[in-house]
Amino acid sequence: MDGLPAGVVGFEASGEISADDYRDVVVPAIVDAAEAGEVRFLLVVRDFDGMSSGAVWQDLKVGTEHLGSWKRIALVTDIEWMKHLTSLFGWMTPGETKVFPLAEREAAAAWVAG
Repeated sequence: MDGLPAGVVGFEASGEISADDYRDVVVPAIVDAAEAGEVRFLLVVRDFDGMSSGAVWQDLKVGTEHLGSWKRIALVTDIEWMKHLTSLFGWMTPGETKVFPLAEREAAAAWVAG
């Protein structure tokens, strides 16, 4: 994503997320952020058709390999089940987690950068 505050890694996901998406796009950005000091992650999800098993594995792997680097994660979505699950299980993710509606994308970017 362009136009994000300095130090924020952001992606807009749509459809199904594959292992290739994770390996080739998400993982390098998170590794770079972790090596710079901390991960501040913004994820915008307008529609979601799931994750391949390989993508789930990549997600778990990158999260645990850089456990101490995660600072904040902002999920921006209007998908009710995703907002609900993140609110219930966000405590299990490293760093702070907060959910924002799509209309508050700019507020999410400011929060995750703060």
